[in-house]
Amino acid sequence: MEHHRPFDKGLDDLKKKLMHMAALAEGMIDGAVGELVMNDARLAERVPQQEHDLNRLQIEVDEAVMTLLATQQPVAGDLRFLLAATRINSDLERIGDLAINITQNVQVLLHVPPLKPLVDIPRMAEVARRMVRESLDAFVARDPVHAQAVIMRDDEVDALKDQVVRELLTYMIADPSAIERALALILVARHLERIADHATNIAQDVIYMIQGRDVRHPREQDMIPAETT
Repeated sequence: MEHHRPFDKGLDDLKKKLMHMAALAEGMIDGAVGELVMNDARLAERVPQQEHDLNRLQIEVDEAVMTLLATQQPVAGDLRFLLAATRINSDLERIGDLAINITQNVQVLLHVPPLKPLVDIPRMAEVARRMVRESLDAFVARDPVHAQAVIMRDDEVDALKDQVVRELLTYMIADPSAIERALALILVARHLERIADHATNIAQDVIYMIQGRDVRHPREQDMIPAETT
């Protein structure tokens, strides 16, 4: 079994880097949304540095995957693991980008009267952040049941986003002076929805890695007619 050890260590190192990336992404979400909720730019001061660290780790993960592919010639489950790692790597980097987008939208809202009490957006942020963490937990634990639970939570975030948009549209219609603030909040909600989508992608990749099943388009697969005999 000696020849497996370098490869196993490489896989463990990849897991650690991806978990570090997930922790950074979670911190970025917390900082960006905290800046909005508390109306305090200091809460997002670390977000740019966290993005820098996330981008550096993305390159390191890509390079590590390429090295393992070139030197170890993985097959079957190990190959699916590496493919999933590259996809998860990309999704985590995009989550970081979306957190940066949130901080940019929040700049419109700092030091101006709040349009409304924030209730649904913090709820969205908490669910989305938890989805990111739990999707990576499922990856490390190789737990498809946990991954499926993450996928099911995406509808909750979508419903909250729709509720936010409907409510803010009423403010925009009633008061044209509220349009800029309402649009900024709508974009924040949209970015949080996209974060949840990326967490869902990660969970789907976990299921593919473990079971070899592609669950990205279940409805389309269900429509494939059965062969007749």
